Amino acid sequence: MFPRGLKTNVILTLAILLFLAMLLVDFVLIIMAQRELVRAEIDKGIVLLGAVTGDLVQGGESSIRLNEVSWAKLEFLTGDAGYSGILVQADNNRLLWSKCPDITLKNELILLARATVQSGKSQSRYQGSAWGVFGKQGRDLIIATPIRVSGKVVAAACVAKPLESIYAKLRRSQQILVLYILINTLILTLIGFFRLSRIFLRPINRLVHRAEEYTEDDGIFFLARKEDNEFQKLSKSLNSMLTRISEDKQKLRTSVLSLEQANVDLKHAQREIIRAEKLASVGRLSSGIAHEIGNPLGIVMGYLDLLRQASITPDDKLEFIGRAEKEIERINTIIRQLLNLSRPSKEGAKVVSAHLIIEDLANVLKIQPLMSNITLQLDLAADHDTIWADPNQLRQVFLNLMINAADAIASTEDRSEGKVIIASAMVSKPVSEMDVHDQVLQIEFSDNGPGIPKENLSDIFDPFFTTKEPGQGTGLGLSVSFMIIESLGGTIKATSTAGLGTTMIIYLPLYSQTDRAHP
Repeated sequence: MFPRGLKTNVILTLAILLFLAMLLVDFVLIIMAQRELVRAEIDKGIVLLGAVTGDLVQGGESSIRLNEVSWAKLEFLTGDAGYSGILVQADNNRLLWSKCPDITLKNELILLARATVQSGKSQSRYQGSAWGVFGKQGRDLIIATPIRVSGKVVAAACVAKPLESIYAKLRRSQQILVLYILINTLILTLIGFFRLSRIFLRPINRLVHRAEEYTEDDGIFFLARKEDNEFQKLSKSLNSMLTRISEDKQKLRTSVLSLEQANVDLKHAQREIIRAEKLASVGRLSSGIAHEIGNPLGIVMGYLDLLRQASITPDDKLEFIGRAEKEIERINTIIRQLLNLSRPSKEGAKVVSAHLIIEDLANVLKIQPLMSNITLQLDLAADHDTIWADPNQLRQVFLNLMINAADAIASTEDRSEGKVIIASAMVSKPVSEMDVHDQVLQIEFSDNGPGIPKENLSDIFDPFFTTKEPGQGTGLGLSVSFMIIESLGGTIKATSTAGLGTTMIIYLPLYSQTDRAHP
């Protein structure tokens, strides 16, 4: 199907409908004309047969015969009158007169004459086949009429009229009608298209052109003339619609700007929350860090006092200096670790090792007072631990979970057997939780503390929710951790049994060269 415009479709539709309508009218007219012509031939045949057989005379012994006048008339019918066969048959099936060169046609004449004598009524039928106007039709029209003498049917006369001449006339008429139909179809199509174009197409084209020229600064945009009737209503509706669209667009633009600003403010607030929680965690570590720095400082001061003594040998001086350098390096490492925890995240996402971050934090926490009498066990068995993440944010999550585990154990009466286990493994992605990788990194932070009550387990990731004593926590740690893990494309969940401890489980997508979780 080739694409066509509205005008072409209108013209084709009008032309097809008009042509089909006229063809139907032509078909009906031809059929009616053929029927009338055949009816006229039947009436004509009956009249002629009555005139011819009117001279029939009755003979002796109830026999009948034709006189010379009747013979002459019958000869005329088979000659100039154009009939192809004539037959006169008495009531005793005796042929009084017959002239029909076609044997099949003659037999049909005999059968119809016999039926006419029996019924006493005029009859007609078709015999053979020939091409008419609309396909095959009867070739010959057979007409039979009874012959009465003194009111009694004594014989029947039959005549056969060929119909080819009638069909030929109708075909010639059909040719003229087809030409007339084509001319009328063309003229009426043009007239109909002109009227429809004025009523429908021109108003539509005006609306289309105005729509193409539309700008937001236009006021009343679609204009219609009074003679456009329903199109005037359509124009008013379109103007009303465009007005509403313009107003809604302005509202949408304002809403988008407001949402963009709200999104900027929300991201800023999130950064501030993460920063505040990070500083809260670092604050809890400060006392332990200060104590840890104090020990190497005392050692360095001792070595400096020894170096002031004049009695020490050069080799001892070098040894004392080397030991002092190691202690200073130890102090530098502790301060650097503290700075790594407290500084704002500016590095952005990169490829990091989760195991290295956990090991680094474990080294920091081991010297903390909150970890006294608590065993920190690492069981990092995952074959792959590289992920695409901001290392500072990931360090904050791990540190928060470690501190929470230590606080849980510290809340028990006997913390001498406290244990925090950090384990990693490669697992298949949990159903409906991860949608990127087949294998993910699972990290579990388990403690043997008192556990979380079942009624509180579903609320632990809500902001400002905490089970600690006032002043012991912000209530933002797990909420911030949840937010960070979600931003990395992972998930975090908690399982707990009252009296047996709590396990925090993190699932993180692994890094690959062809499929980064957060490129």
